[in-house]
Amino acid sequence: MSEIKQNIRHLEVEELAAYFASIGEKKFRTKQVYEWIWKKNAQGFDDMTDVSKELRTSLAEKFSFPALTVDATQFSNDGTIKSRFSTYDGYKIEGVLIPTEKRNTACVSSQIGCSLTCKFCATGKMDRKRNLDFDEIYNQVALINEQSEKSYNKKLSNVVFMGMGEPLLNYKNVLKAIDRLTSNDGLAMSPKRITVSTAGVAKMIRQLGDDKVRFNLALSLHAADDKKRNEIMPINESNHIDVLGGRINLFL
Repeated sequence: MSEIKQNIRHLEVEELAAYFASIGEKKFRTKQVYEWIWKKNAQGFDDMTDVSKELRTSLAEKFSFPALTVDATQFSNDGTIKSRFSTYDGYKIEGVLIPTEKRNTACVSSQIGCSLTCKFCATGKMDRKRNLDFDEIYNQVALINEQSEKSYNKKLSNVVFMGMGEPLLNYKNVLKAIDRLTSNDGLAMSPKRITVSTAGVAKMIRQLGDDKVRFNLALSLHAADDKKRNEIMPINESNHIDVLGGRINLFL
């Protein structure tokens, strides 16, 4: 049975440095490879063109690099670019580039499928297969950023978590992805330009307040009273409007 390789994107920079030190590589390799992984959005070791072929081969033998691939792209008349991405294990997720005069926004997914079964949502009719890892979420944004630069000659200005899945049910990966997106060695985006949209998970909204996050939160109500919301959003039965209102106040 073959050994399962560690995802190189799951290494902290200190761990990557320790690995290079253990194999006798020079210190600058850490920064070089780390920039390829995050700033330059490499899709595999072969993309690291200023790294020697021998080292790229060695890294590929030691680590995995499960990047997303663009499976299909649809260009709309209004300039919107919709993409279907394939994960390393064969699942499909969707992301959208929404351009306007003032901003270019990426709408991204946080889960493969969804468990909330909201009646108005196509994803709600799918079973939740798994959460996206933080690096898959980051990879999704980075690929849409490349589309933005290629099609509109400007970088993304905003990110909204309004694609497939409920972001607050993939809490740790979403927050870690945002940390990478806002990091200077990532895409260096402002947290004020990032919005997480939730159907209403009261417990996790409170957690956002406790964690003192700096990004924006959007609550998808879809109905102004509990009776109607219960009909279209089953999550409301345990996260009704009064409870959500209290949690939002704590978050603010």
